[in-house]
Amino acid sequence: MATYKEALQAKERLVRRWNSMPGVVGIGIGYANGKNHRGGLCVVLYTVNASTAVRRSCPQSVALKKKKRLGTKVPVRVIVSGRCSCQPRVTVAASPRNIRGRIRPVVAGYSVGFPGVSGTAGLIVRAARSRAQRYLLSNNHVLNRNNSSSLSQTIQPGGADGGVAPRDTIGRLYRFVRLRRDRANLMDAAISIPRSNALLASRYAGVGRVRGYVRSYALGARLKKVGRTTGFVRGEVVSVNTDVIVDYGSYGGLGRIRFRNQTVIRGSRPVSLAGDSGSVWLTGNNYAAAVNFAGTADGRMSIAFPIRWAVQAFRIRPIGAGIARGKKGTVSTRSLSKVELRQIRGRIGKGRA
Repeated sequence: MATYKEALQAKERLVRRWNSMPGVVGIGIGYANGKNHRGGLCVVLYTVNASTAVRRSCPQSVALKKKKRLGTKVPVRVIVSGRCSCQPRVTVAASPRNIRGRIRPVVAGYSVGFPGVSGTAGLIVRAARSRAQRYLLSNNHVLNRNNSSSLSQTIQPGGADGGVAPRDTIGRLYRFVRLRRDRANLMDAAISIPRSNALLASRYAGVGRVRGYVRSYALGARLKKVGRTTGFVRGEVVSVNTDVIVDYGSYGGLGRIRFRNQTVIRGSRPVSLAGDSGSVWLTGNNYAAAVNFAGTADGRMSIAFPIRWAVQAFRIRPIGAGIARGKKGTVSTRSLSKVELRQIRGRIGKGRA
């Protein structure tokens, strides 16, 4: 069976060949047998459909050469996912009405956004060096009108749920990671600063207190979250280090853009529908793990990035400041490298006051 290092090497080889595989929208690392995890690791290819042309473009394995001994073949597993897209605009609401309504102080899991748009308040956080200032963490495309520093008011509930400014304004865009068309992205993240700290409560809808965050989480981990549309859901991490193409439509003039090393979390029912953008996945013992920002057309797969990356980029902490480390010896996510962190911080924009 392939080691993690071998699976990663095979994945990167296919990433370089991406243009020769029409219909492939994502390439990651997962288990060859998705049911019992006994088949070892593989490269996972996410495709738009199961057409003959798409199947022919997908290899069954990737052969790796080894010095002084026989090479390894890393198996390839193909999953028909459909296209992935960010989901800020809402027309149909499936969630319990209470988390789409107005709440003061605001708690994580409720509707939030700007005029015309609803997403999810992901987590209430604070500055790493100061416990005094609170912020609301969500996605760039939930808190930012157009991926720029122009004034974006934060309203709760979001605009698609009847929120209007200035009546429902709770704050404004403070910091965001600018999304790029011309190079790979790592996260869709932003924080909003409230008019008053008293407007943000350190709670998570239906869960209560969040104990902190995890530095990493493993392939196969079981997580839970509350989103504005799907409500309380559970899912399993089915691939990590996943490069994926996400469709942003007309938002910020982005169209389809590429993300590197994301996490795919799958549920038995929809876990990421329009309006769930920004919702935060938690571990079973209530540590923040990942930030949802996109999903597949049927909503059964969530595209997310480790919350550890937002912690590093914005120098923030969840209000419950505990830090849990991932299990050793598992295939898991990692922190941003120094090079990646410099690149991310070079893209951080400041919301205009």
